[in-house]
Amino acid sequence: MAYTSTPARSRAIAVETLVAVFNGRSLDDALPHDADPFARALVYGVLRHRTRLEALLTPLMAKPAQPGTPLQALLLSGIYQLLDMDTADHAALNETVNACALLDLSGVRGLVNAILRRVQREHPALVAALPDDPVVQHSHPHWMVRDITRDWGAQADAVLAAGNQQGPMTLRVNARKLSRDAALEQLAAAGHPGRAVVGLPDAIVLDQPADVRVLPGFNEGRLSVQDASAQLAVELLDLAPGMRVLDACSAPGGKTAHMLERADVTVVAIDLDPARLGKVQHGLRRLGLNAELLLSDAADVRRWWDGTPFDRILIDAPCSGTGVIRRHPDIKWLRRDTDLKALGDTQARLLRRLWPTLKPDGVLVYATCSVLRAEGDDVVRDFLMTTPDGRPGAISSPVGLAERCGLRIPPGGDHDGFYYARLVKKGRTRTVKKER
Repeated sequence: MAYTSTPARSRAIAVETLVAVFNGRSLDDALPHDADPFARALVYGVLRHRTRLEALLTPLMAKPAQPGTPLQALLLSGIYQLLDMDTADHAALNETVNACALLDLSGVRGLVNAILRRVQREHPALVAALPDDPVVQHSHPHWMVRDITRDWGAQADAVLAAGNQQGPMTLRVNARKLSRDAALEQLAAAGHPGRAVVGLPDAIVLDQPADVRVLPGFNEGRLSVQDASAQLAVELLDLAPGMRVLDACSAPGGKTAHMLERADVTVVAIDLDPARLGKVQHGLRRLGLNAELLLSDAADVRRWWDGTPFDRILIDAPCSGTGVIRRHPDIKWLRRDTDLKALGDTQARLLRRLWPTLKPDGVLVYATCSVLRAEGDDVVRDFLMTTPDGRPGAISSPVGLAERCGLRIPPGGDHDGFYYARLVKKGRTRTVKKER
C-alpha cells in the first residue's frame, strides 16, 4: 500500500469500524481491541454526531455518498476531525486523504481533498445553515427524539445532549477487601485521583479515565468498573446475611458481584447466553467470589427453579439501552422503535413468571438502563394492576425523579440513565381464631 503511516492507518481503522457499525455490527464487536486512542475517539465522535455530520456533508456533494460506505464514513470522519477534534487542520486533511489508499479509495482522493478543504474554509456558514431540529442537533434517530421528548418534556434536550457526552470512569470498591477511603488514598498515591459518589458507599469517580490494568487493586479484586446508577441496585435490594437472592439477567455480572461483596448471601445468577454467562464467571473468579450460575431463560421457571423461594430478586431486564448511549453510541443506529414491543413483552414476562418465586414480604427490584417510560413505569404499572399481592416500595436516592411506581434517573454527570422499581410482595395474612 502507498501509505502506511500510523496516522493514516488509525483513520482507516476508524473508517472500517464505522462502516461495520453502519451496516449492523455492534461497536464492541467491530472496534479492534488494539485500536489506538485516536481511532477510538474518532469512531465514538462520528457515531455520537453522525446526523449532524451528514447534514454538513450533504450540500457539499453533487451526488450524495451512499450511506454506510467507506467513502461516506471517511468524509464524516474528516469533517469531525476538522470541526470537533483538537487535530491540526493539515493533519486532518492530509492523513484522511492518505487513508484513501488503505481503503481502496485511491480513485476519490481528489474528491475527498476538495470536500474537506471546503469544510475547512466554509465551516462557519455550513454550521450556521444546519436546521434547528433536535434530530440533527443531537444526532439521535427521529423515533428516539419523539419518544424522549414525550417522556421527558422540558428535560428532553438535556437527556439527548447527555447521550453525546463521554461518561466518567466509575469504580466500585470491594467492601470485603478495603474501605472506600483507603481505595481513594491508594488511587491518589498512584496518580489516579478520584472522588466519592454521594449516596453510594462503594462508588468512586476518577478524575480521568485510566487503563484498569494500572489501577492499584484491580487485579487483586479490590476494584471493579461499574457505573454509579448500576450500583444503586444493591442498595435497593437491602440485603441481609443468609438471604437467598436471584439475579435473573446477570451478565455481565457486575451486580451479581456487588451483592456478594456487600453481604453473606447465596446468589443464583442466570443468563441465557453462554458467552455472557462466562463473563459473569470470569468476573467472580477475579474477585474471589462464588455464585450458582445457571444457563437458562430466567422466565422459563419450570426449567431451572427448584421450588425454594427467594428473599430478593433482581431483574435487570433486557431493554433498548437508551440510558447508556453515551457509553454505547452505536445503540442510536442499531436499535429500532419496532424493537420496543418485543422488549416490553420480555420485560413483562420476566416480572410475571418470576414473581411466584419470591417469598412473601420479599423484595423484587426491576431495573432497565432505559430512559423510556415504555420500558420503565409503564411496564411496572401494568404488572401491579394484575398482581394483587404486589405493591411499590419506597426508594431513597439522592438522584432521579420519582415516578408513580419507581424512580427514573436521567443520564448525565456521574450517572447513566436508569429506571428502578422496588416491588414488595405482601405477606400472608394470619387468621386468628376467636376463643369460644
